Amino acid sequence: MKDLIEFIKPDFEFEDERGYLRQLCREGWKQVNVSYSKAGVFRGGHYHKRNREAFYIISGEIEIELKKGEQEEKVRVGSGDFFILQPYAVHSFRFVADTLMIAMYDLGVEEPGDIRDIYAV
Repeated sequence: MKDLIEFIKPDFEFEDERGYLRQLCREGWKQVNVSYSKAGVFRGGHYHKRNREAFYIISGEIEIELKKGEQEEKVRVGSGDFFILQPYAVHSFRFVADTLMIAMYDLGVEEPGDIRDIYAV
């Protein structure tokens, strides 16, 4: 399963009566996006050849279909889950609930020469 998805922990977490802080990373990620998707939406159906892509689910729930060669996996993730999808792992997201998440790419999707590291299947 680690060839497709790897669950990870934030680098640092602090919580007290005022609230909490989660430091997702100190280094290693070049592009960071925040996205919101409504329940029932389908996104994905693509893979990245060079990038590892990490997701942190702020709120919501997603059913993820993953494929790489002969490997296939369905995973359900929700609020607080933090995971990395590996290169060549085809990923498709079906949003079970309205979802707010952070997506991070280790190299960045836009490459020199107007090339994008996103390949539809």
